[in-house]
Amino acid sequence: MKTLPSNSVSAPETGRLERWLHAIYFRGAGIQHFLGRRLRPAGVGLGLVFVLASCLGIGHNKAPVYQLFSLSLGMIVIGIPWAMSRRANVEAKRELPRFGTAGEPLRYTVKVSNRGRRKLTRAWISDTSPDPRPSIEDFTLLREPGEEERNAYDRRFAYFRWQWLMMGNRLFSGGISTDDLDLKQGQEARVSVEMTPLRRGVIRFDDLRLLLPDPFGLFQRCRKVSAPACTLTVLPRRFPLPPIELPGGAAFKISGEANTNAIGNSGEFVGLRDYRPGDPLRQIHWKSWARTGRPIVKELEDTFYPRYGLIVDTLSCDRTDHQFEEAISVAASFAASLDTSESLLDLMFIKNEAHMVTAGRGIERAEKLLEVLAGVSPERTENFTALAQLVLRHRDDLTSCLVIFNGWDDVRAAFLHTLTRGGVVCAPVIIGKGPAPGDVPGHWLESGQIARDLQKLPNKLIALN
Repeated sequence: MKTLPSNSVSAPETGRLERWLHAIYFRGAGIQHFLGRRLRPAGVGLGLVFVLASCLGIGHNKAPVYQLFSLSLGMIVIGIPWAMSRRANVEAKRELPRFGTAGEPLRYTVKVSNRGRRKLTRAWISDTSPDPRPSIEDFTLLREPGEEERNAYDRRFAYFRWQWLMMGNRLFSGGISTDDLDLKQGQEARVSVEMTPLRRGVIRFDDLRLLLPDPFGLFQRCRKVSAPACTLTVLPRRFPLPPIELPGGAAFKISGEANTNAIGNSGEFVGLRDYRPGDPLRQIHWKSWARTGRPIVKELEDTFYPRYGLIVDTLSCDRTDHQFEEAISVAASFAASLDTSESLLDLMFIKNEAHMVTAGRGIERAEKLLEVLAGVSPERTENFTALAQLVLRHRDDLTSCLVIFNGWDDVRAAFLHTLTRGGVVCAPVIIGKGPAPGDVPGHWLESGQIARDLQKLPNKLIALN
């Protein structure tokens, strides 16, 4: 029978330890959050001065030490009751923009109304991010990048893993108004709030607080404000791209009747002809009708627009999903940079099943694709067969496809081979760790250096067909 080494821990013991650590960290983070919203930085400094003066005063008969102790104690005794006794009755309404972008500061206004009987002075508005504490499942299953390189103590007690999960779950930073509120009874005002979204997705705002400090600025009361909940869609982070030309752009082999019906008749003027039943009235040439006495219409040359596919690999087997988020950002960068005023762009991906969203001339703006990408979640099971079937069903309409791969392996190579064998022109962009292997097709982007490698892309991407 195989025995465990003396320094190893069995699975049940490890599970009990992690549950115990999660309970301690969970409660500790809650207490820290509670105190952090009520203790101002000056209050923390005063508390340290009070503790230091208390320690120095033991066994020493020095007047300056006792004076410092008395001063700090007096400010604490006055500041805490003063802050806790402050009252306010306000109503508020957020005025949020439609979209934000991950990593970019965002400003919005909050309309505040004083419904109380007293004048409201020296107060601030604060929006609180949803609870970032991880669940027991995430704490048990996920691992901090590089955790295996830490010492045995850090690996066992997993404090840095907890901090990493807390930081990863935070949806935004900031959210506190900079201007003081000074409202008389019944008065309204608008205050500006700045925050920075940290992750793509949808942020729900439902915890607006009014901060009421004491005269010394040491402590503050944190009262919940009556305000309707609202949401903000945070678009993926985007990287700057050099001028990019997708393969097949000069062929103009798609659009056809379906797209012409969607966007209306357009094109170069080639001449005049007699009216035929079914011609649109806006093409009538009124001057020629007045001169000849019979209806004359303008004849236009048919215009065709290229139609591109943007295929995103959503399969992620990495516990951190860092590389998956980079793939979404790269896809968002191309979706925002490609000119959809004279083309169509089909976003194709797997989210439980194969999906396709189209934007471009006469259909949707590119922001629609970014909004869809903001809500895409990683897939844990491979389903490239369904994605390949979706692409091949539309191959006759597609000029070419830009394929964003999250890593490279035999399954992804087989998927790309299926597309090219089916007659789809593909330009693969692969995100992976470290330098590019020698047999990888298309363009390689090193994880962690995406912005640098995107700038190195050629103006015309490599096409496989």
